[in-house]
Amino acid sequence: MQNVQGFSKDFLWGGAIAANQAEGAYDAGGKGLSTADMVPYFDKKDYVNLKELMHVTSDSIQKAMAHRSAEGYPKRYGIDFYHRFKEDIALFAELGLKVFRLSINWPRIFPNGDDLTPNEEGLRFYDEVFDELRKNNIEPLVTLSHYEMPMNLVLNYGGWAGREVIDHFVRYADTVMNRYKDKVKYWLTFNEINTTIIEPFTGGGIVEDRVENPMQASYQALHHQFVASSRVTKLAREINSEFKIGCMLARMIHYPATSKPEDVLQTQIDNQLNLLHTDVQVRGSYPPYMARYWAEHGVSVHMEPGDLDLLKQHTVDFISFSYYTSLVSAVNPEEYGVTGGNLYSTIRNPNLPRTEWGWQLDPIGLRVALKEMYDRYQLPLFVVENGLGARDTVEPDGSIQDDYRIDYFRQHIQQMKEAVMDGVDLMGYTSWGVIDIISASTSEMSKRYGFIYVDQDDHGKGTLDRYKKKSFGWYQKVIASNGEDLD
Repeated sequence: MQNVQGFSKDFLWGGAIAANQAEGAYDAGGKGLSTADMVPYFDKKDYVNLKELMHVTSDSIQKAMAHRSAEGYPKRYGIDFYHRFKEDIALFAELGLKVFRLSINWPRIFPNGDDLTPNEEGLRFYDEVFDELRKNNIEPLVTLSHYEMPMNLVLNYGGWAGREVIDHFVRYADTVMNRYKDKVKYWLTFNEINTTIIEPFTGGGIVEDRVENPMQASYQALHHQFVASSRVTKLAREINSEFKIGCMLARMIHYPATSKPEDVLQTQIDNQLNLLHTDVQVRGSYPPYMARYWAEHGVSVHMEPGDLDLLKQHTVDFISFSYYTSLVSAVNPEEYGVTGGNLYSTIRNPNLPRTEWGWQLDPIGLRVALKEMYDRYQLPLFVVENGLGARDTVEPDGSIQDDYRIDYFRQHIQQMKEAVMDGVDLMGYTSWGVIDIISASTSEMSKRYGFIYVDQDDHGKGTLDRYKKKSFGWYQKVIASNGEDLD
């Protein structure tokens, strides 16, 4: 057996953003409104209960639909990547990126989602983006659905709970995959597909006050997404046999709060519920443990004839996931203190430091996640989101001394290397976000992730000028050395 000492020579080092957090230009070029355009900015925030900052109601949607400007809705203006992508891609090339993960804004292609013909101006925009990436020798990794569902599909079909949405999504995927078949090789169907269960509107376009049973609606929507993903995977292989299709999971690795068997069992259940999503998309079937879970929670998922065969026949080529933090499980969680996390709160782990936003920093947890997932699936893995949200200070000389970010990435990349040495087949890594963008959970600008600073505040004020942080030079060195130089 070969003794692996580090990352493979063709390892895909990169960075990632999402259209709804970066593009802006929410009403330009024929684009329709998306679910992200409904989420306002709140000055007063509860960082422990992030769901409240992403949650919408029928009333808040009505208010947002009537508000025909970007003011107060940060994801409508983003960082103006729509007009500045050439400048940004030049910086990505200077950084040394081999791959750039981005999403296509669904309503930029089909403004209403159910349109029969696509918006040519939207298609041309991504032609230009992909051409610019190619000119700079950067491989695109494209997410088809990253929290950018057309609002018309929410209002008229009930979001992904409506089975008709499957056909509309397949038409969209068919359009862009055919259009960019010679420009894009790597595709992800749904970003963090488990978000549909955690935050139904963000992940599935479900407005909870419009359904009788939000949990039932969420699992029905998830099933429709699984079916859509399999149909698109089948279609992709017919369009271009060289395509590589992946799934994408928000990896929520859980530790037990104590060694009590009850807490260990609850931890196992929580980890199983997270891996349900990859079980379906990789193994091609629902895991047996879901039957009891659904029965105990009054959930009955309607499946059409042929659905299960479709899931079985058209599984993914690789598994991608986000990793930011680890969580703690207990049978009685109310006995413990609570802190923030990725998408929802968790029990505090006394062994881990926390960020200002309450996220527990656990680099070793990334190695644990990689090993567990590779042991379970034996399929190539791709870490497509990992990063530190922090407040950055611009010094009088214009520099941004973000040593805390360097330390975060150093520790996580080292643990990825350890996982590779453990035998994990890891194909790439795209940091989140390679440039400062609007926060997905809090709609802030001040929670910054990038190696590139964007001059804009939480209220959209600033020059939008781009500046390289200290971490830019560090990551540049990491890529150039293929992960060997982490000093």
